[in-house]
Amino acid sequence: MSLVNIFDVAGSGMNAQTVRLNTTASNLANAQTASSSADQVYRNRQPVFAEMQRDAMLGMQGSDGMSFGGEAPAGRGVQVMGIVESDAPLQRRYEPHHPQADEEGYVFYPNVNPVEEMTNMISASRSFQMNVEVMNSAKQMVQRALTLGQ
Repeated sequence: MSLVNIFDVAGSGMNAQTVRLNTTASNLANAQTASSSADQVYRNRQPVFAEMQRDAMLGMQGSDGMSFGGEAPAGRGVQVMGIVESDAPLQRRYEPHHPQADEEGYVFYPNVNPVEEMTNMISASRSFQMNVEVMNSAKQMVQRALTLGQ
C-alpha cells in the first residue's frame, strides 16, 4: 500500500464514522418519542459497513482470492452499504392518560437502548479520532520525505 492510499483509507473511515455518529444521534433524539401505533413508531437504526477491495496487481489473483505472493489484496477503505432498522421488539407501555395512547391505553416507544447508543457514540468518536491521527502521521511522513532532498 502506498502512502497516498492511506489518506483514502483513513478518509473513508472518517466518513463511515460520521454516518455512524449521525445515526446514533438520531436514535438518541428519538429514544422517547411515543406513538399510538406500532407501525408509526421510530425504530432503532444502525449503519452497515463493508470493506472496499482494490484490484490487487491489476486483477491478477489466484483462485483462492489471494494475490500472487501469498498476500490478501489490500483494501481501499470502508463504505456504508446502508442503514437498517432493528427488528427488536418495541416497548409497549400502559399509559391511558398519554395523548398518544391507543383505545386500549397503550403507547408504543422505540426499541432504542440509550446505554448502547452512548457506547456506540463513544466508539465512533474514538474511531474517528484514530483515523485523524493516521492522516496526521501520514502527512508528517510525507513532509519529512520531501525534506530529505534538501
